[in-house]
Amino acid sequence: MSLLSKRSNSSISWFRLGLTAIFLLSVTLRFWGLSRFNSLVFDEVYYAKFANNYLTNTPFFNAHPPLSQYIIAIGIWIGSHLPFGQDTVNSLTGSVRSTWSYRWLNALTGSLIPVVVGAVAYQLSRRRSYALIAALLAVLDGLFLVESRYALNNIYIVILGLLAQLFLLMALNKPTQQRRGILALSGVFFGACAATKWNGLGFLLGVYLVWAVVWIIHWVRKVLERLDVEIAQKGEGERGRGEEFVAVKPLKEKFSQTPLQNLRELNVFHILVNFAIIPILTYSLLWIPHLQMNPTPGFWQMQQEILNYHQNIGSGPEVHPYCSRWYSWPLMLRTIAYFHHAPNHNSEAVSLESPVTGGVANAIYDVHAMGNPVLWWLSTAAILLLLVLLVLRFKSSRSWKVPPTRATLVALYLVINWLANLLPWSLVSRCLFLYHYMCASVFASLALALVVDSLVQSNRREYQGIAIALILLIIIAFCFWMPIYLGLPLSVEGYQWRMWLRSWI
Repeated sequence: MSLLSKRSNSSISWFRLGLTAIFLLSVTLRFWGLSRFNSLVFDEVYYAKFANNYLTNTPFFNAHPPLSQYIIAIGIWIGSHLPFGQDTVNSLTGSVRSTWSYRWLNALTGSLIPVVVGAVAYQLSRRRSYALIAALLAVLDGLFLVESRYALNNIYIVILGLLAQLFLLMALNKPTQQRRGILALSGVFFGACAATKWNGLGFLLGVYLVWAVVWIIHWVRKVLERLDVEIAQKGEGERGRGEEFVAVKPLKEKFSQTPLQNLRELNVFHILVNFAIIPILTYSLLWIPHLQMNPTPGFWQMQQEILNYHQNIGSGPEVHPYCSRWYSWPLMLRTIAYFHHAPNHNSEAVSLESPVTGGVANAIYDVHAMGNPVLWWLSTAAILLLLVLLVLRFKSSRSWKVPPTRATLVALYLVINWLANLLPWSLVSRCLFLYHYMCASVFASLALALVVDSLVQSNRREYQGIAIALILLIIIAFCFWMPIYLGLPLSVEGYQWRMWLRSWI
């Protein structure tokens, strides 16, 4: 017993050390050279300005809900009062601000995403190895790194949506009488996620669908069991009936305590209160500071104007050169250049007017919003593999009679949430961008981590070798493309080597 206790404590210690190391790597990558570009990068021209408007009490119209701008504004206020980070300043937000002030809180928030991803993975499986692999893959995603280093709003959608689902999973792991407060907190985070961008509702849609599917599986099993009983009573199918009930009983005992299985303990009242009423109240309350400064249009009219704004945006290269269709995102066919500064061949050094701080002569500075290609493509393959396995699992009526295993439930959770955050974009006609896939990509990455962890847990050395090779390949790819995530100086040739597809430029 003492030996088992020592092994358990050792496992926990290594898990904590590993997660801490991943977090420190995440922080380092996001804060390194955070003030490198003394300008407004990509949509910072909106969000950094809007955040500053709250601090200067300047009325404005925003085509998105206000929460992310509140957070950036808090970061600007705190950053403007700190004794460091003041070496590069500009007045592009409408006030004289340091670039560090409007970026640092995003960087800190983005640094936490791998930890939250790892926590979700652990709650799903109770496997520390899966949690560590999932957290590591989240650190090695280039798009999340780029989005974290600038005053943009997509990381807030992701982390708030993940926290909402994390608290739901934590609640399901608790006894029924201890769930109320945690479920309510989950609902608050769902409302906050929608108060950042409406597409954050994909996380909530995923919960509705997973809950409904778990109930459907349960109801179908009960119907089939009743049919078996009726057939047996008529003297038919005795052999099939005996085999089924022998198989079902041990599986039910073994897997009934998984957190996702406990979704059936949430009734319509729980769903209505925690995942409808509380999110709506949270969303509405978060508009109050904005409406106090901008009393017109009012709340309902503001929602209509936001909807009209997005409905009137066209699509195609004539609207924006980096528009992309939703079905191209899993293959990352069209990336986005957030910043590009080419060398000035008429001078030997970066000019004083250049937005590049401490630049290198005759170098290209490029920030590309793109995922780690190897990670991205393997994640897409992994989530599609889970989808195929689920189809095979439920293709026959006999398979519905067997309770879903832990692996089946986790696969359902990942696939359904991936689809819930991806497929609704097929109904949107406006210009879309690769970063709209971020919410779905989290679940594809979790699917890849699940596959890699399954290989690691295998007793066959060749499978373990494949898992290690995949992780090393992803790390190498991240290092190769890191200069265009961080905006590091590149030669013309170095830049071209990293643009594998013409559509990436």
